[in-house]
Amino acid sequence: MIVISAASGALGRLVIDNLRTRGDVVAVVRDPERAPEDVPARRGDYDDPASLRVAFEGADRLLLISSPELDSARRIRQHLAAVAAAKEVGVGAIVFTSFLGADTAATGMTEAYHATERAILDSGLPYTLLRHPFYSDAFVPQVSDGAITSSTGGRGLNTAFRSDLAAAAANVLTGEGHLGQAYDFTGPLWSYPEVATALGVTYRELPDAGPGPMSWISAQVRAGALERQTPDLERVLARPAETVVSRVLGRHMPQVH
Repeated sequence: MIVISAASGALGRLVIDNLRTRGDVVAVVRDPERAPEDVPARRGDYDDPASLRVAFEGADRLLLISSPELDSARRIRQHLAAVAAAKEVGVGAIVFTSFLGADTAATGMTEAYHATERAILDSGLPYTLLRHPFYSDAFVPQVSDGAITSSTGGRGLNTAFRSDLAAAAANVLTGEGHLGQAYDFTGPLWSYPEVATALGVTYRELPDAGPGPMSWISAQVRAGALERQTPDLERVLARPAETVVSRVLGRHMPQVH
């Protein structure tokens, strides 16, 4: 039995869609009324360790999808409670959606992921770590007044679409040879000027907009911090990952009736 935590979120639903014909799947959700359709559901709240023990019972494989909580201290408590519950009930293996760089840094965005990876390794449970990049879904360029704009300095982004990351997770949960592995997933490198050229529109660099998450990310892009590339995602998918350019071109193709 494969158990998917945080299954009512966007990634969890996509993973379940990939698994519907590939084995017994149970969705673990905080609110059962928001559970994906047509799969058994159990209540499991990251802030309620007792509920997690019940929710994870009997799992051959557990996909621990990271909490959406933004406060690192609370997120760490949630994740460690989930790992402890998984160990207590003896899940067969745990697969965790981590973040790129969590193995080497424990500050800022990676702090909670680093702590969770350490807890999983210390638990002694069989594991696979899926270190995700930022989601392409949040970065797809929009054409406005005939131009695409950004504050990225024309540097590359290694984002990946949720749909590909979900398909990769499903392959890990149902395939062989993944236990004990840590995958650094990166999508095909792309840039905002590249997308503008593909669409035949102007690219315009804008001054940084100031404080805020996207401003911080843009600064990271300008510094080249999102240009790392690995073959891991394509290898686990057993196919090329979707590119941002192809997604944008598909969206702008004329509809045929």
